[in-house]
Amino acid sequence: MRFLLVAVGGAVGAALRYLIDRAVQARHDSVFPWGTFAANVTGSMILGALTGAALAGAAPESVQLLLGTGLCGALTTYSTFSYETLGLAESGARFLAAVNVVASVVAGLGAVFLGMTLAQAAFF
Repeated sequence: MRFLLVAVGGAVGAALRYLIDRAVQARHDSVFPWGTFAANVTGSMILGALTGAALAGAAPESVQLLLGTGLCGALTTYSTFSYETLGLAESGARFLAAVNVVASVVAGLGAVFLGMTLAQAAFF
């Protein structure tokens, strides 16, 4: 059953990542990987909220597997982030590559913190 929860969450997360990426990139005429950035920050906020809910005892293991491991695991993508950052650097957009690294880490950590804080406020 655990495997199935992770698999279903992963299938939804992967499709959602693709849809977010395409929707965001279609609105930006830029080499900056806004779609991956948006998917990663969104997944970070969801995982933060889930963690806050779990710490409050409001998210059972099944929800953690479905949403945390499955959905967020597939929604967020370190490999695509790395690939796109390397692509920026190799194409001469080294400043944008550095911005992508710093902004992704800062925004991802901020999103986890915000999600966790909101969930804890809601459940404590």
